[in-house]
Amino acid sequence: MGGMDIHEILKHLPHRYPFLLIDRVTTCTPGKTLTALKNVTINEPYFPGHFPVRPVMPGVLILEAMAQATGVLASQSTDTTPENGFLYYFVGIDDA
Repeated sequence: MGGMDIHEILKHLPHRYPFLLIDRVTTCTPGKTLTALKNVTINEPYFPGHFPVRPVMPGVLILEAMAQATGVLASQSTDTTPENGFLYYFVGIDDA
């Protein structure tokens, strides 16, 4: 399968602004791999405090974006959606 725009992504995740951290899926091979993008701009709400002189996307939000990408992959791989009552939960990570 090819990529997904934001409208297709919204079918696979319950997240919405401001906590939707995927803007586009460039490639998806169900059951195997997915590549997604988040367009980060200087206007992100966390930049004024993290860090004022050198803005950095907080690591926990990077992990959340990866978890959301995994949720899209799982939804695509199993043909399930939040609309049909299926949700995926990120419950842990080792060696981050």
